[in-house]
Amino acid sequence: MHMGPIVVDVGNTRIKWGLCSSAQVWSVAPLPPDDAEAWQRQWNEWKIQPEQEWVVSGVHPERRDTLVAWVKQHGAPVRVLASAKQVPLTIDVEQPDKVGIDRLLNAVAANRRRHENVAAIIVDAGSAVTVDYVDSLGVFRGGAIFPGFRLMASALHDYTALLPIVEITEEVTSPARSTAAAMQTGVLHAVVGGIERLISEYQHRYPAAFEVFITGGDAKMLAGRMHHPPHVWPEMTLEGVLHSHRHSPLAAK
Repeated sequence: MHMGPIVVDVGNTRIKWGLCSSAQVWSVAPLPPDDAEAWQRQWNEWKIQPEQEWVVSGVHPERRDTLVAWVKQHGAPVRVLASAKQVPLTIDVEQPDKVGIDRLLNAVAANRRRHENVAAIIVDAGSAVTVDYVDSLGVFRGGAIFPGFRLMASALHDYTALLPIVEITEEVTSPARSTAAAMQTGVLHAVVGGIERLISEYQHRYPAAFEVFITGGDAKMLAGRMHHPPHVWPEMTLEGVLHSHRHSPLAAK
């Protein structure tokens, strides 16, 4: 197997490394964002060679730059994807460079997997939830952003006197019979409901056939509760990093 680069997505709560063939991401390692010892263990486990090329992107610039510096200390070449101009995607929004790079990378990946003449609705369920629309010609049309599970739950705890901090689990039922369970139920259904309402809005505006893709840490929990069955795709952002790099490889720095 011809080895491709190590691709990296630096999120708000974790970092994901992807080990690639020349065509796809075939192994993913979720890692803590500020733990160089964990990074070194993963380096050793994957038997990464110093000459192995890295392509790094993400929505947390400080953590991204810390990781890039760490990789460079190991002597490896690194390319950073940070701009809409580095992404092989037609972007129809007011300020393309203000769009989170992860959203654009997801769209790049979706364009490679969606069926011809079929639009893609892309859900990324992490610290924040994004629901974006790529039309049947592959044009990124924008989308919506709202708080994910942990942000909603934290806000309920932080801005009230008595509500506890809760985690959302698979066992959520409704109507809930306790305060904590009511919070779990409310947060879960707020997120699912927001996604479903946006899908309906996009359908209304663009009456075309579409596929739904979902990625992010909470993707699996959400997927089973959605009325529009999505393709669960944990590697979507990393695939977008790989294919953006393959489209326009530059000398790593």
